[in-house]
Amino acid sequence: MIPFVNLSKQYFSLKKDIDNAISRVLNRGWFILGKELTSFEEEFAHYCSTKYGVGVGSGTEALHLALLACGIRPGDEVITVPNTAVPTVSAIDFANARPAFVDIDPKTYTMDPDKLEEYLKKRFRKNNLRSTEKPRAIIPVHLFGHPTDMDPIVEVARKYDLKVVEDACQAHGTEYKGKKVGSIGDMGCFSFYPTKNLGAYGDSGMIVTDDEKTAEKLRMLRNYGEERKYYTVIRGFNSRLDEIQAAILKVKLDHLDSWNKTRRNHASLYNNLLRDSSVIAPVEENYAKHVFHLYVIRTKEQKKLQECLKTKEIATSIHYPIPIHLHPAYRDLGYRRGDLPVSEKYATEILSLPMYPELEENQIQYICQTIRNFQA
Repeated sequence: MIPFVNLSKQYFSLKKDIDNAISRVLNRGWFILGKELTSFEEEFAHYCSTKYGVGVGSGTEALHLALLACGIRPGDEVITVPNTAVPTVSAIDFANARPAFVDIDPKTYTMDPDKLEEYLKKRFRKNNLRSTEKPRAIIPVHLFGHPTDMDPIVEVARKYDLKVVEDACQAHGTEYKGKKVGSIGDMGCFSFYPTKNLGAYGDSGMIVTDDEKTAEKLRMLRNYGEERKYYTVIRGFNSRLDEIQAAILKVKLDHLDSWNKTRRNHASLYNNLLRDSSVIAPVEENYAKHVFHLYVIRTKEQKKLQECLKTKEIATSIHYPIPIHLHPAYRDLGYRRGDLPVSEKYATEILSLPMYPELEENQIQYICQTIRNFQA
């Protein structure tokens, strides 16, 4: 059996260091907002080439609090893509804002800058928009480990006075034109869900920024709005990255670049072995350094191929089978099938193959041979 991920194998490779880190926290007896978190925030912010990091409870909460920190109010419109995980849109809901969607680039599966500008021209052409209904922020999603084309998005955001909150929850170490994602917009948001390239052993997340006042506001928002203990100056929440998770993540951060390099090598092997097959392999644009959180192919035979791989004991997944605007929960947004055609088409074609640093070369060879035999 080839699992889709294998988290235990990674743990056993680092068992001594991780166990020591956990013991250090337990022996210290301080579990929330302590030295481990402060140290990890500094190290991860430095890794992302930003000045400040604020640890929070999850990637979803990172996006939620980032939106509040940049001034999103109830009813404001926040624009993102429909082919992301639902938590991206859940965060917009948490901020009492209104999600809006633009379609994706056919090659990278990330936000199409031309579609974004086209959408904004239409929105701002309407003179009857109430101030609280106007677009106020953009959440580009760096999907599967590939960066969104950020320069034109930032340019159009500045043109329309919109904030840019990067969803980098699948993009730890991803680069855009030599810059780490998360450092390009107003804020960058990361998830440390266990399956991420940098994963904790539970839920946790981080927001990075270069703005000191924004970082101060985020620290208050994550901890009941307190400026100091029992002194609340804004309405806040309980969303804190705990000491044990921070200690684990500090150990793992030292290995992130090596793991990403291995993922890239795995992707290269996949690409070579699937060359001249009927499946479409993922691209890496010339502006990008892809870290392959997921290795996602496309095929007209999505379900049949998935079932074939399952019979050969190869686990796969689909990220994501239903674009968000077509979920029952979001019918009230007014979108219809056909409104976002690229995202809708690709949802029926994409298939995620096993991808993790501990995956073995012979396993990739077996997966690719199975795919080629399926097509024969």
